[in-house]
Amino acid sequence: MLKLCLTAIVGCAIGLNASAGVVYSFGNITGNDVNDAANGESQLFVEVDAVGLTQVSFTFTNTGPHAMSITDVYFDDGTLLGIATIINGGSGVSFATGAAPPNLPGGNTLSPAFVTTAGFSADSNPPAQPNGVNPGEWLTVVFNLLPGVTYADTINALNTTGDHLRIGIHVQGFAGGGSESFVNNVPVPGSLALAGVAGLLASRRRR
Repeated sequence: MLKLCLTAIVGCAIGLNASAGVVYSFGNITGNDVNDAANGESQLFVEVDAVGLTQVSFTFTNTGPHAMSITDVYFDDGTLLGIATIINGGSGVSFATGAAPPNLPGGNTLSPAFVTTAGFSADSNPPAQPNGVNPGEWLTVVFNLLPGVTYADTINALNTTGDHLRIGIHVQGFAGGGSESFVNNVPVPGSLALAGVAGLLASRRRR
């Protein structure tokens, strides 16, 4: 019975977001504030989708309710060729290629270290926090894939631990004024991911 109920829930969520890709949560790597770290892990996600046969999109969402803003995104790459497009999620989000600082803060504490691939970053335009991804907002970064590489290869690279494709985000604007860095986790179980993100992504696509 439980399995049937979970299947029904997931099926309904997929109906809202038929083109959903794989959703990843984030794990904190800096630990500046235990509450900020936990809140970020609970409400920040990235959905990875195929765009035709030669591109892949990364849609960053901040589901709320806690105050925080994604202000920088970084990619430690294995399958990507370069950024093709940045799509700002509404009037409250304004990003451009090239993040400052150029590498994910705290990324050097990981093993292996998170090393941002040259040109594979973006950040919010000044003022950073107001133009970042705040609660209820989103940002999509579309990449061209390397020749011969597929969307499935990208997902496999994200699902492999070690020195493979990793996604990092720097987050500011917490209630206490601090900042934290996060790196993608393994895929979120379907029911959790869709419950937290489907509504926001459905709203995005209607716009």
